[in-house]
Amino acid sequence: MSNPTVSTIHPAHKKTVLTHLIVAASVLVLMMIFGVVMLLNQGNVIKIGPDFFYQLMTVHGIGMVGMATIGGVAIMWYFLSKYVALNPKIFKINITLSVLAIVSILIAVFGFKFSDAWTFLYPLPSQSAAAKGMAGAMFFFSGILLLGIGLLIVYFEAARKIRKQYGKFLNGLGWDVLFGKKEGYGPPAAVVASTMVVIVNTSAILAGASVILMSIITILFPAIQFDPMLAKHLTYAFGHVFANATIYMGVIAVYEILSSYTNRPWKASKSFLVAWNCSTLFTLMIYTHHLLMDFAVPRWMLIIGQVFSYANGLPVMVVTAYGALMIVYKSKIKWDMASGFMFISMFGWVAGAIPAIVDSTIRVNHVMHNTKWVPAHFHTYMGIGITTMVIGFLYYFSKAEGKRTENKLDYVSLFSYLTFFTGLVGTFLYAGAISVPRRWAVHLPEWAGTSQAGAFFGIMVTLTTLYIFIRFIGNLKHNLKDHTEGEKHHAA
Repeated sequence: MSNPTVSTIHPAHKKTVLTHLIVAASVLVLMMIFGVVMLLNQGNVIKIGPDFFYQLMTVHGIGMVGMATIGGVAIMWYFLSKYVALNPKIFKINITLSVLAIVSILIAVFGFKFSDAWTFLYPLPSQSAAAKGMAGAMFFFSGILLLGIGLLIVYFEAARKIRKQYGKFLNGLGWDVLFGKKEGYGPPAAVVASTMVVIVNTSAILAGASVILMSIITILFPAIQFDPMLAKHLTYAFGHVFANATIYMGVIAVYEILSSYTNRPWKASKSFLVAWNCSTLFTLMIYTHHLLMDFAVPRWMLIIGQVFSYANGLPVMVVTAYGALMIVYKSKIKWDMASGFMFISMFGWVAGAIPAIVDSTIRVNHVMHNTKWVPAHFHTYMGIGITTMVIGFLYYFSKAEGKRTENKLDYVSLFSYLTFFTGLVGTFLYAGAISVPRRWAVHLPEWAGTSQAGAFFGIMVTLTTLYIFIRFIGNLKHNLKDHTEGEKHHAA
């Protein structure tokens, strides 16, 4: 099998997925530029001032998570709609709310200088509101709430249609097969992963909405205060799970694209279903590794955070990485940009988990957690994991829906992206190993070298991604033409 088959999904889904991808790619390039500016400042190459640095740090963090979410939900919706009858209008509402969320956050950061980081730890927003005015915090929270509402609408639609298609919602996780009510395999892998994401990310969004509501009340009525430790639990029960869920949406592309290219179905065996059920539970529990330095957290909760942080990614990573190797073994697959980026994403996912597992060890965490070791983890996980899944899906979409061909420069860009991004995370890892702090606007001269090297790699990654984006935009007319023809076909 050499080429993806033409999708059979409704043209209305294709148009909205295309819009999601354009938004995600635009945000990605912009956030990369902001990241490079921060590294140049830390490397003493340019001077932007601490206030503007923290504004960039805030928008870079929430922007990258938002990009991964918009790209991930595009992947999930595109492939899930092949198995259950999703309502295209829901996805249009999602992208409308997502764009409004982006605008609101940009206004908060650049219009009102909101700079409390994307984790907005309580009571920072009320303190900054008292100093700079409440508009910044309100716009920022409004943006996150709009993004969350847009996702909840998508998740409720997915849950409703999975329940209708498979009898019960949890049968989407293969419970009928696991509990002996049905023989054979579970539902398609895309359905299994989507069901997991609906469960964990709905919980995360509700936790996030709770702590945002607490912060807004404190801003409006300073006399009312909440328990800071409760707020921190809710913040990371939102932030960690929310960011984690992006890769579980993105991995659907791995299952579907490699299966399509090899003409081998990715069967949801019992071991596959057990792995996804375990990760559903573990993902909800592991945020406590962000609280390992908080002495007031009960010891048993810290131990849970450490143990399940070790265990969380392993079940799904093992069945997915092993499955990816087995599905292409002796398949005579013809590699292209989409399948190439999907395989790179497997490397980024696994490699990004290793420094996270190291950091989740309590003794190590006390030393490493506030160093650049942690950005090394999530830049590997996000940059070579979920982002490469989104980029791979860009190529797949352009080929399956727009009939795009690839050239030699495309393959150079694949090699360039992997090489320079590996170099970038290498500088973060080394900086963490020598205890360079993260989230500091100003660095000592002896730390500047790691940031200068990181800035070089960051510039090369940004230029490569810009090329990929331009190639994608250049194919838009073909995608739109095919969309119009598809509408006529469906109308007929």
